[in-house]
Amino acid sequence: MLASQLQLHQLSAVLLHQTHRYAAAPTTTTSKFPHLFPISCSPHHHPETLQNQDTATILNNEDNILRTHNAQSTALLLRHLSTQEQQNPHSLLPEKQENQPLLHREAKEKQLKFSLVNKRTPQFPGSIYANYSLPSVQGPSKREKSDLQYDDGMLMKALEIRRKVTVEIFKDAMRKGKFGITYINNLVLELSDFIDYVMIQAASMKQLPEFSMSSYNVRAEAFIDDSNVVPLIRWLKHNSLSYPQIGKLISTSRGNLDSIRRLAEWLKLIHVKGRFIGVALTRAGGNILERSLEELDEIVEYLEDNGLRREWMGFVVSRCPEILSFNMEEVKFRTEFYLNMGMDRNDFGTMLFDCPKVLGYLSVEEMNQKVAYLKEFGLKNEDVGRLLAFKPQLMICSIEDRWKPLVKYFYYLGISKDGMRRILTVKPMIFCVDLEKTIVPKVQFLRDIGVQEDAIGSVLAKFPTLLTYSLYKKIRPVVIFLLTKAGVSQQDIGKVIALGPELLGCSIVNKLDHNVKYFLSLGIPLRVLGGMVADFPMLLRYNLDVLRPKYRYLRRVMVRPLQDLIEFPRHKIMVENRINFKLRYMLASTDEEFNVRVNAAVERRRRFEAGIMDEHSQDNEVIKTIPCDSQRTHD
Repeated sequence: MLASQLQLHQLSAVLLHQTHRYAAAPTTTTSKFPHLFPISCSPHHHPETLQNQDTATILNNEDNILRTHNAQSTALLLRHLSTQEQQNPHSLLPEKQENQPLLHREAKEKQLKFSLVNKRTPQFPGSIYANYSLPSVQGPSKREKSDLQYDDGMLMKALEIRRKVTVEIFKDAMRKGKFGITYINNLVLELSDFIDYVMIQAASMKQLPEFSMSSYNVRAEAFIDDSNVVPLIRWLKHNSLSYPQIGKLISTSRGNLDSIRRLAEWLKLIHVKGRFIGVALTRAGGNILERSLEELDEIVEYLEDNGLRREWMGFVVSRCPEILSFNMEEVKFRTEFYLNMGMDRNDFGTMLFDCPKVLGYLSVEEMNQKVAYLKEFGLKNEDVGRLLAFKPQLMICSIEDRWKPLVKYFYYLGISKDGMRRILTVKPMIFCVDLEKTIVPKVQFLRDIGVQEDAIGSVLAKFPTLLTYSLYKKIRPVVIFLLTKAGVSQQDIGKVIALGPELLGCSIVNKLDHNVKYFLSLGIPLRVLGGMVADFPMLLRYNLDVLRPKYRYLRRVMVRPLQDLIEFPRHKIMVENRINFKLRYMLASTDEEFNVRVNAAVERRRRFEAGIMDEHSQDNEVIKTIPCDSQRTHD
């Protein structure tokens, strides 16, 4: 209690000093309340008169107090302290004043101003004092720091209140535009940046003469109406843009809303349709709204000159809108990157249509890395160009995630570098598929049906297309057909697939079933047919239009029984060497001629599997070098 009285008297000393400054002036000023407190000017006073004079003096002091925010509270405090001094003249205040030196007049004035300003509170929720600053007498204390933090918190609360008010104003404008409540609420969640932009612009409109006396709500409504944002949202929605796309576009436009409509109309001219307009606008990059239409037209014309058709342009831009964010020099550099690999303009246009991302999705460094990796398989620069023109999706695949794990797996299966090159050139799609989900299950299936471990690699190198077939819709049904309809035993099924993996690519309805029925119609038992297929799986791949005249020749001209054809030893030799001859070359030749032809065919097969087969070495040329009596007598 004593401490509180001491603090009260210390504050009264400061306030009384300020009061006595104005009390020293001539007292001729008339009180504001003469009808309540009459003042006597006689030098002889009785106690009541003195009390009235003191009261009048206090009122005069109240009038002379600076008219600050809490001046009324200060006047009440002065009146309270004056009453206490009259009732208790022997208080602790004189002792404290004797023990402590009086503060300088300016310091006291600063202390009074500090005490008044420090306790000032906002007049209404959300009010902001832009020029609000606290005078510092002896540096900020802990209380002052806490007050500053309090003011920061009040400022953030005020901004949050102002933002909520702006959101409601925007929602009201959207409701006037006949938008649904759910759509409005979802769109507002995507427009936080635009709401802040409206707040800033509405605050700056206060400086305009026509809005100097207007409230914030009026200024915000006026800005939203002038920006035409509501009609723009209606137009974008009509063009199949979703509300996240609309929100992102409006927020990134930085108030330049006209550029959105201008660019959307331009995209329609190059055949970008439907929802892809929004995709192109949002994915093209942050600077797309700032680019001129002349720059974009220049890019389109350059791509057209290099093989990309005009009707394809919309598809390419829809799938890879990043192209529009490049400058002209970068577009030319990326285009020449592919043309310098021997790719002509038509191939470049087709490649860009098949996979638009090859031009704008990758960085130049990634493009160089992938081309260099492909060359490690022994491909030349022109070979890579032809490969990318045929399968441009290779450029989108990751080296670390796709290619390197696949190469390691092939090496584990015993596939050589030449075999991998053959897989890459024959079926480059294999380097784009998922290893664990697509390739590993098929390899495991080959193991399960009895294909030897050391033969799996050669099977994949011989027929890479196998890895692109569906395991349950293509591979398994063919195997089941061979076991149940073609007479192949379960012990021989692995051998059949190892010798003729191409059977897995044949249609059951259009090829295999017709051939099996034909051989059975000739009187061949099902078990015997299964053995024939096990020795020579390609038997089921022959065209029946070719088999029928050869069979008639065997039976009618050569007059040989069917058993001779089944047990013919040369057929076994061809099966063992995995080669195939036409029937007239297999039957009508001497043993020496047949062995020469077999050795030549085996060498060609080996070179073909290694990927270095000469294009001009054909089977007919080898046959021409071997005389054959049957050719002179029978065709």
